[in-house]
Amino acid sequence: MERNIQLLISEEFAEKIIPQNDSVRLAEKLIEEMELNCLYNTYSHKGRKYATHPRTLLKILVYANMQGIYSSRDIRTACKRDINFIWLLNGEKAPTHFEIARFRSQRLSQCKDDIFNQLVKKLYELNEIKFEHLFVDGTKIEANANKYSFVWKKSTNKYEIRLLEKLESFHSELCTKYMLNCGSYEETLESLNKKVDFEFVHGRGKRKTELQRDIEILSEMLTRKAKYERYQSTFDGRNSFSKTDPDATFMHLKEDHMRNAQLKPAYNLQLAVEGEYITGLDISSERSDQLTLIPLIEKMERNLGRRYQDVTADAGYESEENYTYFENKEQNCYIKPQNYERSKTRKFKNNMALRENMKYDEENDEYTCQNGKKLKAVYMGTRKSKSGFESEITYYECENCEGCPYKKSCTRAKGNRKISLSKKFIEQRKKSLKNITSPLGILLRTNRSIQSEGAFGVIKENYKFRQFLLRGNEKVSTEITLLAIAYNINKYHHKIQDNRTGTQLHGKLSA
Repeated sequence: MERNIQLLISEEFAEKIIPQNDSVRLAEKLIEEMELNCLYNTYSHKGRKYATHPRTLLKILVYANMQGIYSSRDIRTACKRDINFIWLLNGEKAPTHFEIARFRSQRLSQCKDDIFNQLVKKLYELNEIKFEHLFVDGTKIEANANKYSFVWKKSTNKYEIRLLEKLESFHSELCTKYMLNCGSYEETLESLNKKVDFEFVHGRGKRKTELQRDIEILSEMLTRKAKYERYQSTFDGRNSFSKTDPDATFMHLKEDHMRNAQLKPAYNLQLAVEGEYITGLDISSERSDQLTLIPLIEKMERNLGRRYQDVTADAGYESEENYTYFENKEQNCYIKPQNYERSKTRKFKNNMALRENMKYDEENDEYTCQNGKKLKAVYMGTRKSKSGFESEITYYECENCEGCPYKKSCTRAKGNRKISLSKKFIEQRKKSLKNITSPLGILLRTNRSIQSEGAFGVIKENYKFRQFLLRGNEKVSTEITLLAIAYNINKYHHKIQDNRTGTQLHGKLSA
């Protein structure tokens, strides 16, 4: 017979067993100080009372993430065996794994941002963050989805076009054969069904009538048509998704054990870090980091009601749209140009075919190539990005490339050499290059690699978090928000132990 007894830890016993500087005490204290009405409101006021108090469940889940425990069954086991978890329960009955999973995916998903923002604001009150220097980076984490459940946009487009052509031809044929008014496909199918005065037959040895065959073929075509339409709405600007987790996109991951560049269903996790603490996060289905920066910054300003003095990011975030966004907000940005590392190489500097190495005449708006020929502006145009941002593009063409001894190394075009560029983007890139090479820019770039990339290193290596357990944007966001809360509490605890509280940047500003 199973004995259902929960051990009650007295304060005197806890003082002896659990040290005063244990991280569990800090987690309990910070969560106890939070206002959790948003969490309580996710419960119905009618019906039976919850088995474990919501605040206690939150403490259990946060501390489990602090210890690198994510499975609801493992958390349930820890609540029965681990002295720290038993102390957090404070005499309450250990929750079941189902209760833990439901709390995380249904209750916490509705108020995760509020709880996370409360912790960030608490760190501000403790002088751990100052809303000054923000460091942004992203990484891709594998989704909890089948690796071979991919749906590709290119293939879907091809099959859909082929199906629509067959459907149109077959529909016309049916209208002629059965003398029907050619309306929509669905109306035709309904008209054919009205002509049926017999039972459909199936299986071996049964002979189908021509009408039954036509109805089944048309029904099957319409089913496929509806499927492709559903696929197209799911893509939502992406080129792929997973059938088992439609919010996940197939991406290249750093963890490539087969060494075959296999695409896997994943999410693009964006973290914003200040003072080694995660102050903002976002989950995106975009493969590129360029389109994730603005949504992350806007989400942080919306939730925290504060704006950072400057934002530092790596070359993956460089775009005219991002530069323009920070210019309009009068916010300093330190984004490394994508050609920064390459521009320092001898090969780049000696390649006279590159626009950067051509002489530019600003007065006449023309470039001079290595053969002394002029590349003159021929017309202006606009280029629209995936997000809808429009850039003004200037197109240049060489006056005459015929007989040029450098043409083979300069262009593959049969005619004259052509280049297109955004003058505004070039000026923004020059400004950003000046920013990142300044003493402050060098210090901030150094800290970005330490703080934001360091956060990913801790999450992936120390916490062993390499794949999501839940599915869907909302639940995945809940999962990573819990981990960010745990990370911040652990970081604060380590800073207290190392006597480093209040430190913002590593290193000093050089003269």
